[in-house]
Amino acid sequence: VLQNLSQTPVLRELLKEAKMPGTTVKIESPELFMEPQLIKLDQPGPLTLAMYQFLTEMQEAKKGVVTPKELFAQVCKKAIRFKGYQQQDSHELLRYLLDGMRAEE
Repeated sequence: VLQNLSQTPVLRELLKEAKMPGTTVKIESPELFMEPQLIKLDQPGPLTLAMYQFLTEMQEAKKGVVTPKELFAQVCKKAIRFKGYQQQDSHELLRYLLDGMRAEE
C-alpha cells in the first residue's frame, strides 16, 4: 500500500504543499469535468506530516532501506487495532491512513 502511495505524484505534490500552513491549493480534474477548486490548507497534523516525511524518504534515490516507524506510530494513535504487530489487511491500513489524514484537515 505504501509503495503504491509513494508512486502517486498528485499525492506527493499535495503533501509537499500541505506541509506549509496557510497554503492554497488548486485541484483540477479534467476527467471528471469539474470546475477547479481552491482549498486553503491549515497546519497539517502529525499523521499527515509523518506521511509526507515517509513519502519523501521513499523518493530519495540514495536512501537505502526506509522504515515507516513514525508513520506507523501515528497510524496506531488513530487506529489502536494496529498496535501489537498482528496481521492486518492492507486495505484496512489504507482506509485508516487516509481517514486519519482527512480528519486532520
